[in-house]
Amino acid sequence: MAQQIERNQDATVYVGNLDERCTETLVWELMLQAGPVVNVHLPKDRVTQSHQGYGFCEFMTEEDADYAIRIMNQIKLYGKPIRVNKATSDKKNLDVGATLFVGNLDPDVDEKMLYDVFSAFGIIVQTPKIARDTETGNFKGYGFVTYDNFDSSDAAIDAMNGQYLMNKEVNVSYAFKKDGKGERHGSQAERLLAAQAKKNAPASAPMFGGPPGMGRPPMGMGGARPPPPMNGLPAAVPYNSVPTTQGYRPPPPPPMGGK
Repeated sequence: MAQQIERNQDATVYVGNLDERCTETLVWELMLQAGPVVNVHLPKDRVTQSHQGYGFCEFMTEEDADYAIRIMNQIKLYGKPIRVNKATSDKKNLDVGATLFVGNLDPDVDEKMLYDVFSAFGIIVQTPKIARDTETGNFKGYGFVTYDNFDSSDAAIDAMNGQYLMNKEVNVSYAFKKDGKGERHGSQAERLLAAQAKKNAPASAPMFGGPPGMGRPPMGMGGARPPPPMNGLPAAVPYNSVPTTQGYRPPPPPPMGGK
């Protein structure tokens, strides 16, 4: 009867630069101010079981996720400004083919490091992927990063190709297309298609932190939006208002006595 429901990637945001004291419950309570939360996941180190400074928050709707990006990005938690970006987005609108191959990776490089390094050049539309053996899980030494435009991917190649990540010099280039018979992304044809798609994109649907008030205001619980957090601290949210997911509600956070 109970079917496994896949995570709605379009309604999921990446939350980065988290202090080690942040918990899933605290992130849940903070993000709840943008709209109903379905799930929060902070990947943990396999040895220490502490989170790795980033995570993902899934909202009920894509509109809630977009609103969270607008009001939560750069909010300070424990004195650190968090980064809130779309974990992935509608590929028809954003995946234009600006996909990079990042080779000769050090084994200590993970998806978080790829994101942190390459997000400096533009919006990443999918969580970076590091290739691993499907049977053994062994690291293969390369990965992929996808941007929403070719200006960002070109800038990343210019800046990062030949640079060191950890202890190895990486090579960065456009990835081969999956079904392209040896053709790489970044071709002139792809660039023309991307430029045409951008020209035809509706102006009423801003993505990634467009200013509030543009287009239809996103709806939250009861059709109203709570105000953004003050001074970088979560506003008080009654615990009983936390929505349950398949009958589960996370435990209330412990009292935070201190700054």
